[in-house]
Amino acid sequence: MYLVGAAHPNKVAAQVQVSALAASGERLVTDAEVLQEFLHRFSAIRRLEAIADTLALTLAIVDEVFSVTRNDVLRAAEVLQSPSGLSARDALHIAVMERHGIRQILTFDAAFDRWPGLVRVPLG
Repeated sequence: MYLVGAAHPNKVAAQVQVSALAASGERLVTDAEVLQEFLHRFSAIRRLEAIADTLALTLAIVDEVFSVTRNDVLRAAEVLQSPSGLSARDALHIAVMERHGIRQILTFDAAFDRWPGLVRVPLG
């Protein structure tokens, strides 16, 4: 959200890191839940006009958007049973990442540090 949202102290750090990763040829991916988060957030704050640009920017940056499957939801339910204390959305991101063998996540959210074997690439 910091990358595509309104002005925020984390926005510049997100832009710099994503630009650096893209310039280095790093493959950037996301999942459909991230796109749904944009819809949810901009709808909740009544900024519907921002949705199209946010989706277009995100889709221009990433190399692929992973779907969310039935098995991902079932795995997320298992992740939620762990003592990690992750949110449902975070658990779903982890499930999708596990399915695709992804071990790194670019996020400000330190909650991901609590998931074993996952490396959070810090921003800023």
